[in-house]
Amino acid sequence: MLAIGVTGNIGSGKTTVCKIFEGLGVDIYYADAMAKRLYQTDFELKEGVITLFGHGSYDSEGQLVRQVLSDAIYRDPNLREALNDLVHPRVFADFKVWCDQKRALGKSYVIKEAAILFESGADKTVDLVIGVLAPLSLRLTRVIDRDGGNEKTAMLRIQSQIPQEQWVERCDYSINNDDAHPLEAQVLMIHESLLVRAKNERR
Repeated sequence: MLAIGVTGNIGSGKTTVCKIFEGLGVDIYYADAMAKRLYQTDFELKEGVITLFGHGSYDSEGQLVRQVLSDAIYRDPNLREALNDLVHPRVFADFKVWCDQKRALGKSYVIKEAAILFESGADKTVDLVIGVLAPLSLRLTRVIDRDGGNEKTAMLRIQSQIPQEQWVERCDYSINNDDAHPLEAQVLMIHESLLVRAKNERR
C-alpha cells in the first residue's frame, strides 16, 4: 500500500481535492482534524500542553482552548517550536497505526492531507506527494470568502506559510486548482497513475 501526501498553501483547495479522491473510494487522513482529536484523547500530549501554556489551555470541561495556544505561539516562536515537537510525533505515530489498519483491509493507497507536510517533516512518512497549487490572488480571494476578515489579515495568514514556489519541486505530482484547469480530470489522472504504481509495488 502506498501512502500519499497532499499539501498546499491556505486557499489552494487541497481539501476540495481530497474530497474528490474520497469520491473515488480513497481513504483520507486529515492531519489537522486528527491532531485536534489527539489534543483531547492523548493524556501525555495534554500534560505537555498544560506544562507549556498553563492550565488555562484547557477549559473546565477538558476542551482545548485553541485561542490561548494561538496567542502564545504568535508572540513566542520558541513556544510554537515546542508545541510542534509535542504534537507532530504523536500525529506521525497515529498515522502509522491508521495506515496499518488500511493496509490490512487491502487498500491500494491512502492519502494524508497536511498543510505543513514539508515543514513538519511529515513528507518522510509518505511515499509520494501531491502539491495543490493556485495563484496568490485566487488563494487570497478564497481565504477572505471562506473565513471572512479583510485582505490584510488573509495576506498575513498566507505569508506565514512557505510559498508554494519553494516546495513544489519536491512534489511527485501537482494539481493546478486555478479555475482554468478541470480539477476532476487532474485528480482522476493521478488516481489512475497511483493505482498502477501501487499494483507494481505489490509484485
